[in-house]
This record gives sequence, structure tokens and C-alpha cells, in this order.
Amino acid sequence: MSTFKIDITKDHCPMTFVKTKLELEKLNSGDTLEVLLSEGEPLDNVPKSAVEQGYKVISTAPVSGKTHLVVIEK
Repeated sequence: MSTFKIDITKDHCPMTFVKTKLELEKLNSGDTLEVLLSEGEPLDNVPKSAVEQGYKVISTAPVSGKTHLVVIEK
């Protein structure tokens, strides 16, 4: 199992989940993706959309300022 990272703090919906999903599709089952994103719409939508697509959200935590880290398992 491996861990991958993506920074989408400069992106806006719907691109935030599009980029996240493209990264998740590259992973093997059991791998995790650490997603750095901004609070607000991305923080609301990315974890919710990931769960709707069948992925498992492991954690969501503030990092600094308005940036959060969401860990998603494929």
C-alpha cells in the first residue's frame, strides 16, 4: 500500500473533485491519497463526492489557515 499526495488548494469546484478522482483512479486498491484543499466548497464537496463514488474518507483535518488535509483510501 502506498500513499500519494495532491494539492488542489488553488483549484475551484468542480475541478477539485475532477482532479481528485483522476488521481484516485491511478491508485491500487488500499492505496491512500492525501488531498490538500481549501475550506468551503472543496472541503464540503470532495469528501462527500469521494464517498458517493465508493471511496473511503479516512480523515479530514485542518493544516494551516484555510487549508485542510483529507485522506482518502481507494
